[in-house]
Amino acid sequence: MNAGDFQVVVIGSGFAGSLIAMMARRLGFSTALIERGRHPRFAIGESSTPLANLLLEEIAVEYDLPFLRPLCKWGSWQEKNPHLACGLKRGFTFYHHHLGRPFQPDAQRRRQLMVGASPVEKIADTHWYRPDFDHYLVRQAQLLGVAYLDETELESATEENNGMRLAGRRRGQSLHLNSEFVIEASGSRGFLHRALDLAEKSLEDFPATQALFAHFAGVLPLPDCFTAGDPPYPPEQAAVHHVFEGGWIWVLKFNNGLASAGVAATTALAEEFQFRSGAAAWRKLLRKLPSLAESFEQARAVMPFVWQPRVGFQSAIIAGRRWALLPSAAGVVDPLLSTGFPLTLLGVQRLARILKGRGQSRFQSDLDEYARITTLELETTARLVKALYATMHRFDAFKELSLLYFAAASFSEAARRLGKTHLCPDFLFCRHSVFAAQIRQLCESGARNLKTRVHQAIEPIDVAGLTDRSRHPWYPARPSDLFTNARKLDASEKEIRAMLKKCGFL
Repeated sequence: MNAGDFQVVVIGSGFAGSLIAMMARRLGFSTALIERGRHPRFAIGESSTPLANLLLEEIAVEYDLPFLRPLCKWGSWQEKNPHLACGLKRGFTFYHHHLGRPFQPDAQRRRQLMVGASPVEKIADTHWYRPDFDHYLVRQAQLLGVAYLDETELESATEENNGMRLAGRRRGQSLHLNSEFVIEASGSRGFLHRALDLAEKSLEDFPATQALFAHFAGVLPLPDCFTAGDPPYPPEQAAVHHVFEGGWIWVLKFNNGLASAGVAATTALAEEFQFRSGAAAWRKLLRKLPSLAESFEQARAVMPFVWQPRVGFQSAIIAGRRWALLPSAAGVVDPLLSTGFPLTLLGVQRLARILKGRGQSRFQSDLDEYARITTLELETTARLVKALYATMHRFDAFKELSLLYFAAASFSEAARRLGKTHLCPDFLFCRHSVFAAQIRQLCESGARNLKTRVHQAIEPIDVAGLTDRSRHPWYPARPSDLFTNARKLDASEKEIRAMLKKCGFL
């Protein structure tokens, strides 16, 4: 079976693959989208962030994809697409546990961190229930004229003078496709990585980690010990992290009665709990977290547990003459800070703009630069997450280091809302001559004077009140902070007010 000739072929129909396929189609390219399985299907990676939603909105505007706009905020999602399940995310919630002991709150909230991302539900972020979300985007891609081939197992990729030749099987029949350019969007160690025999590159001193996860029904609210006081938002309207030495558990609640929950941990801890045993390991771990276990007393997994024996991954090569890996296929660090979505969407945006210039002399140099920036962003993220793993037993240090991420992210969000993307072109300011060096130094130098040094590092970009120690460790999302810090964004009070009004903060 010859499926035809295409200018662009995208391998993998998760959200990123469908998006880049739609963008290529809007640019006028004949485009095919290849899927090994069938939708709807489970996928990991579910929690969006303000930056991810801003990037999604930018893509919707730049490539005339108006059906994406409602998916950028909780309120508009519920109004326009209530049939698509999702979860409400007002911020990031962290609790610190000692294995084998109940969680004990204290007046200073020393074992808590809450960072608000939105002041009200209407403009909040979301958890994407990927079976619904990904399937919806595939259907939209088809309506735009993208050729969609599911149940397709690709077996080989051969680079030729004018493109690439892909071969495999679809529903029992041989399949051949020719493409001028191929984009890999099927995740770490995906088809192109295997077919082109690309080498892996180790993440610099990053600990070997494993993960175990599933979807659950019947997860109860957190017990009162986690929710006492007057927090800046309801603690479970967030990506909830339960941190302990060597690992952490996430719980994300969707509005269809299900919850995503799982654990990522160092290999040593994963072997101790025997993650490979699936449900038995999950039960064993919850017995060591008695307060959290109360939420799972009536819960049941609605799917088999998924065990990932290796989470971290980096491809040594990210792009060639006729192909490129999306960031989600180029490398994976850890879901600890929900960095996967913004990293991937930044890459989707950059790669689509490179495709727009195909045929020009700078095309290959643009691909090389795409690969360089993707690597730099991935390695900068890995450096910070590695330091967070190293401080999971010292939660005071963990909280301080995490502010590096929240300061950079909140500045980037505000700058993009103001149309000042030039102030933050990269993730975590990875090419900034000062801040990038400070992240490296702080992540490698231990805990001495950490609070003071983090404060000094983030103060020039703090537009969210993170250096206001009277708020520590609960940081509400306050529009007033943007007025106070307008000069850092090279903005006037009038510009800040107009931006806040436009995005629904006022």
